[in-house]
This record gives sequence, structure tokens and C-alpha cells, in this order.
Amino acid sequence: MTEVEVGAATGDRAETCAAAVRVRRLTPDDWRVLRDIRLAALRESPSAFGSTYSREAAFTESDWRGRLEPESNRSATFGAALAGSDRSLAGLSGGFVDDPSAHTVELVSMWVSPNARGRRVGEVLVEPVLAWGRTVGADRLHLWVTEGNLAALRLYERCGFVRTGEREPLLSDPSLTVIGMVRPLQ
Repeated sequence: MTEVEVGAATGDRAETCAAAVRVRRLTPDDWRVLRDIRLAALRESPSAFGSTYSREAAFTESDWRGRLEPESNRSATFGAALAGSDRSLAGLSGGFVDDPSAHTVELVSMWVSPNARGRRVGEVLVEPVLAWGRTVGADRLHLWVTEGNLAALRLYERCGFVRTGEREPLLSDPSLTVIGMVRPLQ
């Protein structure tokens, strides 16, 4: 299990980054931690995800453990905690390789708890997915974000993503539209 600690930001944002952020890759033994934060994310931000709380609340221990299996290095899940906090996570991100020949990693399951927003947790959670993507031979990181989610759009733009022009209905709520964004892994 890799753990990285990132200190407070420098410059103007230093005052808003009161605590360092610790990020680690989650393993199958972290299934309860994943379950808790994922269900919290689905409850708090249902329009941000292609899945639903009711669907995932029915998952078994085996389902949650399976999400954290490396699957021949086709997926990775990362959790972030504010330094000095208890064992609960303040944020979550993941990477998934759907088609290895496409050399693209999908950024998935990205969420930061409301009490941790504004502390660079989102930016910090993008970094291990970028690094992991490079290790699996990808040359770009792609994501879908719900149109109108301005905070997420600004976060992804700060992290170097640009809009691709892709648009499609959100799986969990086809009345909403998601847009594609991408950034190179150079």
C-alpha cells in the first residue's frame, strides 16, 4: 500500500489548505472504507455518478472487495484523508482501463466530501491516477463530468483537462448530460 503525504499549497491558496492530505491506494482489505465513502458520495452527489445509491447499497463484501482487486492492473482506487483525521476518507478517485489498445485511462469515482472541499483534496486525488496511468502504458486520462457541475469542471481544468466535445446522457439519470474531458499523461 502506497501512501503519499502532500503538504499545504503555496501562494494564495496556503490559507485555505489547513491540513496536509494523505493519499493511498486501496486494497481489497479496505473494502469497508471504500463502501462507506462510495455510499456517502452517491447519497451526497447523486447527479455526479453513473450509478445509484440503491444499486450499490445492495453490494456484498465480495462485490466491494472485487472492486479493489487489481484485475491484471486494469484498475486502481485511491483514498485521501486529511492529516490528523481519523481513518475515514475525505475523498476518492479511481482509474480504469477499458480497452488497453486505446492507451486511455478513465478517471472514475472522483469525489471529495463537503467538509474537505477547498483544501486541494480533489487536485491531490487526480495525481495518483495520472501516475498509475503512466505505469500501465496509457498516454491520456479521460473523464466524464456532469454538465453544470461547475466546481468539478473548474477542478479538472486546473488539473490540465480540456473538453473533448463528447456529450452523452448520464447513465443513472438520462435527463442529465455528461461531457468528456481529457489530458495527456506526458
